[in-house]
Amino acid sequence: MRSIFREYDIRGIFEKELNENIVKKIGFFLAKKVDGEYIAIGYDARLHSPTLFSWLVSGINAAGKKALGMGMVPTGVNYFSNFISFQVNNQEITPSASIMITGSHNPPEYNGFKITIDKKPFFGEQIYALGKEVLASSLQIQDNPTFIPIDAKERYIEYMLKQFTHLQGFDKEVVIDCGNGVAGIVLEPILQGLDIEYEGLYCKPDGTFPNHHPDPSEEKNLQDLKNALKEGQLGFAYDGDADRIAVLTKKHNFKGDELAIIFAKSMHNPTVIGEVKCSQVMYDEINKIGRAIMYKTGHSNLKVKIAQTNADFAAEVSGHLFFNDRYFGFDDAIYATLRVLELVQRGVDLDAEIEQLPKVYNTPEIKIKTTEDQKFAIIDRLKTALQNPPKDFPPIKEIIDVDGVRIIFDDGWALVRASNTTPVLVTRFEAKTAKLAKEYQEKVIQILEQLLSNMTVKPPR
Repeated sequence: MRSIFREYDIRGIFEKELNENIVKKIGFFLAKKVDGEYIAIGYDARLHSPTLFSWLVSGINAAGKKALGMGMVPTGVNYFSNFISFQVNNQEITPSASIMITGSHNPPEYNGFKITIDKKPFFGEQIYALGKEVLASSLQIQDNPTFIPIDAKERYIEYMLKQFTHLQGFDKEVVIDCGNGVAGIVLEPILQGLDIEYEGLYCKPDGTFPNHHPDPSEEKNLQDLKNALKEGQLGFAYDGDADRIAVLTKKHNFKGDELAIIFAKSMHNPTVIGEVKCSQVMYDEINKIGRAIMYKTGHSNLKVKIAQTNADFAAEVSGHLFFNDRYFGFDDAIYATLRVLELVQRGVDLDAEIEQLPKVYNTPEIKIKTTEDQKFAIIDRLKTALQNPPKDFPPIKEIIDVDGVRIIFDDGWALVRASNTTPVLVTRFEAKTAKLAKEYQEKVIQILEQLLSNMTVKPPR
């Protein structure tokens, strides 16, 4: 059970791990950490999300707090609820916290909770400490799923229509693939309200995900969107809870770091935060017009760093995009969609922007299986091994250890980091030529395989 309390959220298999007793206690002990009275809760399209909602609300009520129910919504709407007020019992209130019930891009049997308290992500040591409280408690909580309904979804749609009224009648047709997640329940009304022509794929929420898995970072899940796209159209795909986006034209699938460059060019003297997996091209290009900051992977980490630096924007390669410029600094794929349309309306040619960038070759994420106990230990051993690398290892210019190990070579870089959510090492490689990228990959993985073979591998728990 300890494994459900993870770095960025709480996540596990419905009933097997996220059972009634555990979820009620999560609601209870989490509510005790909230200073205010009201906690807003939304959920995704998974079939068991309403059940988890009732259990969670029972725990919140047992702790003496009040639950605000927003029903089925994207994660962006859930975050948005922290920044606006609602009419409750004839008074205006702003939630002191929010919980999003979502399994994101995981298989249908998974679900979980993304938590915000006092407009800040609740993560890392906070989640681990909560887990210890929950698992140590023998508390039995009675059913009490009473909640106060709030119109967060309608308020969000109204806000977007007002903020993007200038997109009225946008003259290019778009294709959206919602993957049977929750994106469509707000995106379709927004596009219709702005009189934007679109073709919708799998916009009806269905927690069994009958058409394809809702993870737009996997190329195989984009095949239907690619087939539907015609020359001159824009394509958008979303994960299950719509906090990640893929942006496509007929020519290109734009990664988060590529979009960061294009968005940064539309901002004055921007400060942009990227994760350690972002291309060096992104950092170099943004530093020409503003300031780029390299930081840890993870949506919670980037939101905290935005607050610390007051950065304009942040991006993960996987499609988490965070706008602190004209927005609230959280990752919201629906909002990102409208900002992309805005750029195109202003005359930005997305394909041309990418084609003029320096050409580099990079690999997708290459994952190496290990165990929860060993993944961070291997990173420590890698740092030691790189102090005296093999003679045939490429010359090292610099090692950046903000999150794992990013090895800077003369003509590229390699990244090895421990995943915070699964028992794997994540690697990525980039170089000026495909041959060099392959060489970096081979040399780094040789060291990793040697380190792994020297460790006593315990079976995963």
